Order: sequence, then C-alpha cells, then structure tokens
Amino acid sequence: MKVVVCVKQIPDPATPYRLEEGTNWLVRPSEQVLDDTDRYGVEMGLQLAQANEGTVTLVSMGPTGNAQGIRQALAMGADKAVIVEDDSLRGSDALTTARVLAQTIANQGYDLVIAGTESTDGYSGVVPQMLAELLDAPALTYATKVDTDGTAVTIHRQTAAGYDVVEASLPAVVSVTAGVVEPRYPTFKGIMDAKKKPMETVSLSEVGAETFHGQTVKSITDAPERSAGRKIEDEGEAYSEIVALLEQKKVI
Repeated sequence: MKVVVCVKQIPDPATPYRLEEGTNWLVRPSEQVLDDTDRYGVEMGLQLAQANEGTVTLVSMGPTGNAQGIRQALAMGADKAVIVEDDSLRGSDALTTARVLAQTIANQGYDLVIAGTESTDGYSGVVPQMLAELLDAPALTYATKVDTDGTAVTIHRQTAAGYDVVEASLPAVVSVTAGVVEPRYPTFKGIMDAKKKPMETVSLSEVGAETFHGQTVKSITDAPERSAGRKIEDEGEAYSEIVALLEQKKVI
C-alpha cells in the first residue's frame, strides 16, 4: 500500500516570526522545523503502512532550506520525501497549495493520503478537503482513529457529541487530529538512516500543476492588548457579584 503524508516545514515557534516588508509574507528562514501537527500524520501513516506492507512518502511544498523538518519526519521512519520548491509559489493561498500538492501526489501514485487538519502557521483548515476534491477521492476528516485493510479505510470522525464512524474505499484522503496516535521519537539509528533516504526537490514545471492564485496582505495590525480584569475584594458577599455578572452575561 502506498501511503502519502503531507508535511510542512515552519519557522520554529520558539523564535519570533518576522514578516517581509512590502508583502507582509512570513519570512521562512533556512532552519525550519516539522509542523508539530504533522507528526501525528506521519506516525499514523507509518503504522498503517507497516500493518499493510506499504511505504510512506512525504510530500511538502515550500523552501527546502536545510531540510531539518523533513529530515525529522524521515528519521521517524518515512521512506522518502518530495519537496516542491519554486520562487513563483511564494505567497500561495490554500487553493494553490492544494493544487500543487495534489498534482505531486498524483505523480507519485497513492492509495491513502494523510494530512493534519491544519498547519500551525496558516490555520486555514481547508487544504485536505481541497486535496480530496482535486484528486477525486473521498475526504474523511477530523479523524481520531484510522484503520485500513488495504482496500477500504474506516475512521472515527470527531464531533461535538462524540464521534461518527465513516468508511470509504481506497484511494482516499484522511485528515487526522492531534492525539490520533502518539508520535514516536526518532532513534539515533533513524536519524542516521534519514541522511541516506531519497529526498527529491522539484520545481513547479516538473510537477506540471497549473493555475495559481497568490494572496496579497494589504495591511497588518497588532492584536489588542488584553484589558485588566475586574478585581473583587471578598468580604463574605463576593458570590453575589459573581452571580450578578453571570446573569448580565445571560449564563444563568
């Protein structure tokens, strides 16, 4: 079974983000890390591939840099990686990203595509569904559990009341939530092996995707500072103040 996992390199969240002057695009340094949400997708892909004698291919779009984030996913156990890097893709919106990833995935061939619900540097939350539409495959979203026998895939889809059981024939696209599995930590052997695994960087023309739409950020403003809360001195009757506030907010 061919499992493709969509992954993304992002600037280290522990360091301040910087926007490019003039475009307000996020500046992506050479040293980037694997998006934490993608670790769950990689782990899920590895477990399903192992159970079904399959392989795991990583697909990513963006500046390769030193490929630290991609190497992290390879060190977990993925077999190879394909990265689409092209200057013309700077400032791409979600639809462009989905089109490029979909064509790259189609070029590689797949039975099951796994993605995180959304990236932590974009938060659009629509790319997995767009991928499914572009690949003409079922979209199984917000999965908290995933099983496959190599011909069909079954998930538990997270809902406000619990979960729904959703099943579809392969090929299919599944987006997983954080906590669907416990991601493994790369071993020393895995880190060393990752240096030898195939990692191909391809241009937009090599992918063969068409029709692109960039996004323009006209202006940005700082988020307003949180105002100080109201402090109530308790002299034995503070509960009445709390009740009055809850009544005002129509909570009770």
